[in-house]
Amino acid sequence: MRYIFNTMTIAQAVDQMISKLPFLEEALNEELINISSLARKLQPDIEKLLHKPVQAGAIVMAINRRPPKLSFRISKDIREFMRKLGDVIVRSDLRDFTWENSPGLVGCNRQLMEEIGGEKDIFCTISQGVFETTLVVSSSLHQRINEIYSGETLLAQKTNLSSITLRLPESNTEVSGIYYFLLKNLAWSAINICEVISTSNEVTFVVEEKDVHSAFSILMGMKHL
Repeated sequence: MRYIFNTMTIAQAVDQMISKLPFLEEALNEELINISSLARKLQPDIEKLLHKPVQAGAIVMAINRRPPKLSFRISKDIREFMRKLGDVIVRSDLRDFTWENSPGLVGCNRQLMEEIGGEKDIFCTISQGVFETTLVVSSSLHQRINEIYSGETLLAQKTNLSSITLRLPESNTEVSGIYYFLLKNLAWSAINICEVISTSNEVTFVVEEKDVHSAFSILMGMKHL
């Protein structure tokens, strides 16, 4: 006869299940979830973890007794941080290009920056990764980019994009969870983020033009939490 010994407690099993789902953690923190319904939902998986029957009431008790996680304890700091957000700048009529990295690509990037250096009202960012480089630019540069990068390998291209740039307080590197908080609120509203571009004190979210008004409203709302 084979015996299965499991030293995991119900509380540990509940914590393991919930910790895998950060959105669920947030919803519990905001008291948006019916605990009894959640317990019944988790019950089959917790019984598999523990290899024994578990009463839903015991799961409810374990959920209610869970100590606040770090993400909850820092929520106050994040709310205070959001109230200090600076300007929110929106740019429309953008597109992005993703090129395969090559020896000649750096020269193309340099030529582009030299050509547009004195032009006003032009949006242009260049993000170089290990294997590819993405440009997010004003659509008016489309033809010029095709000419400058004609010898390079284009991997992807998106059109009808807009960007929303947030000016961040200088303390942004000292508060944990800032980017998670921003992205979580956009994700909960089913807004797809095409690109994220950041510097020390700025972060830019590139979204489809159809989503820019909703995304702008959400991000502006964070300044008044």
